[in-house]
Amino acid sequence: MVLGSGGHRPDLLEAARTGTEPSLQTIDLGPATGSSPRGFAAPGTLRDGSAAVRTVAPRSTGPFSLVGVTWTDPAAKLTGAVQVRTRSTAGGTWTPWQTLEADGADPAEPGSVDRHGVRGSTDPLWVGPSDAVEARVEAGPARTTPLPAGLRVDLIDPGTPAPAPVPRALEVTVPPRPVPDVVTRAQWGANENLVENAPEYTSDVQVLFVHHTAGTNNYSCSQSPAILRSIQAYHVKSKHWNDIGYNFLVDKCGTLFEGRRGGITRPVLGAHTLGFNSRSSAIAVLGSYGSRGVSTRVRTVIAQVAAYKIGASGNPPAGRVAMTSSGSDRYARGSTAMLNRVSGHRDTGRTECPGNTLYSQLGSIRSLAAAGPADLTVTKINGATRVGSTYFTRGTIRPFWQVGTVSALMNRYDLYVDGEPAASVPAGQRQQLLQLTPGRHIVRVRAVALNGRIAVTDTAVYADRTLPEFTAGPSVSLRPGSLNGIVPVRLRWAASDAGGLRTVTLTSPATVDVGTTATTWAGSVKPGVAATYGLRATDRAGNARSVAATRTAVVLPETSADRTGTWRAVGSPAYLGGSALRATTAGAALSWTFTGRSAALAVSRTSVSGRVRVSVDGEPAGVVDLRSPDALHRRAVWTRSWGASAEHTVKIEVEGTAGRPGVISDGLVYLR
Repeated sequence: MVLGSGGHRPDLLEAARTGTEPSLQTIDLGPATGSSPRGFAAPGTLRDGSAAVRTVAPRSTGPFSLVGVTWTDPAAKLTGAVQVRTRSTAGGTWTPWQTLEADGADPAEPGSVDRHGVRGSTDPLWVGPSDAVEARVEAGPARTTPLPAGLRVDLIDPGTPAPAPVPRALEVTVPPRPVPDVVTRAQWGANENLVENAPEYTSDVQVLFVHHTAGTNNYSCSQSPAILRSIQAYHVKSKHWNDIGYNFLVDKCGTLFEGRRGGITRPVLGAHTLGFNSRSSAIAVLGSYGSRGVSTRVRTVIAQVAAYKIGASGNPPAGRVAMTSSGSDRYARGSTAMLNRVSGHRDTGRTECPGNTLYSQLGSIRSLAAAGPADLTVTKINGATRVGSTYFTRGTIRPFWQVGTVSALMNRYDLYVDGEPAASVPAGQRQQLLQLTPGRHIVRVRAVALNGRIAVTDTAVYADRTLPEFTAGPSVSLRPGSLNGIVPVRLRWAASDAGGLRTVTLTSPATVDVGTTATTWAGSVKPGVAATYGLRATDRAGNARSVAATRTAVVLPETSADRTGTWRAVGSPAYLGGSALRATTAGAALSWTFTGRSAALAVSRTSVSGRVRVSVDGEPAGVVDLRSPDALHRRAVWTRSWGASAEHTVKIEVEGTAGRPGVISDGLVYLR
């Protein structure tokens, strides 16, 4: 944004939009004159005016931030010394002398576009924002090689980049204000040849006058167009008006008709209410309503026309307004009448119109016309899941809403996301597709009634496209329990999601909804069969991630163990494989070596079983008491797990417990 005063400067505005390009200033290096620059430590003895020396005396320049020295022939080598010093724009101080390096011939590929018009050069030197320069170039000590021709100092200003494009707000097209559903003049057969003069217009519509046409109510609604044609002919041929007097007409069935020509969207001057045709509009109900009222449908149509015509000027249909009479049998010319904005014909003239019963209904018509959007509610949001008061989505949603006000009295619905317009839809629409960026949003539905009144409802929506994370697991370990044809296992995991988890499901080896807070599951699998342990985490937005691990439970029989001490084979269907090993002597030991992730001892437990000492990889791992009040055979006891599969040795040693020295081993179980 460029703010300023005075004349218009298109150049400044363009610069603000596009930035400035980098610029180049060049200064020729001429023969040295006067004394040599202070602090210049060039090799050899310098002589004023020497052809081997070129200088730029201290001079102010345009802004620059980078400096280099170039010459005409890219093949020529600069074998001497090049030094510059510059003045900072920040503090106005001069830098010390700085040497520029020259690496030899130009590296650009011969014949390439990079070699077109190329010059020899030193390496560039960044000096920061500067506004003055002093330079010196001297040939090498032997001075057998002259300085290259065309030496000059090149000063580069980096310019300013164009500002990053500002994302344009979503362009929302607001639907036009809906026109009441009306039967046009052409549709009801208005005779345009009867209308001699062009329509006249008033400034605006402050009041809607309600009339009835009187006469009979015993007409069929299919006859309504003929009735209108007759009324038009009567108003023109008999009354000598220019056209039908009313702006609108409605029959007893609630069909709305366009009245006087000129456009229902415009404030057409009618001939309907003596003294108050200016700044007003009129609707006439076909029939007589002295002893009977109009139907709910007709009242709604009258209210719709009132909201449409009066609300177009921002006026409340239920309000009152002071109107100046142009002369009627109730209000003299120039007098003021305080009128309801929805009034009956009798309010300004001495007439029974619009009939006693219809007149008594005007209060409810005003209320209907003036009511705001009632009971606006978002009923659901497709593409999102509600948790508490917040909806969670992956980004694409379709809100649905309801409103208690009939569509005929509504203008439109506006949708906002975080206060920014996102969509605007017609009065008959109750849903809209929206795309949300990740994060928390407030989606607002703004209902606009035909009379201009507004209602809003806000809904919190969290858009999440990130999959849940399994921060731990799945890890599988053995657990104590029965080994009767199965192996007891335990699955562990940890899952999380920034927006919250909706479900965590075990998908295999069983299907179980384990909830969002559980981190373990205890189950059983068949020995010797690879089992897959699958988990699926779904967040509140519907994003899902699945993980799995495959493990095999292996039973090593007691006979596969390395034995020391005395062990005796015992047989019984109660043991795994029908046999086991029993020892009663202290120090008798069994050991198994395997490669796996978890291990458990397979034993029988009785009331007289003793204790065993357990070691893992030569290190003590505890003492297990196998005594049990009930006889329990084929039991997994003492489990141990590791983070990865590796070779381990598990050893048990009989303690020789006093009074119950016996121990029955049925083997070892491990997971691989």
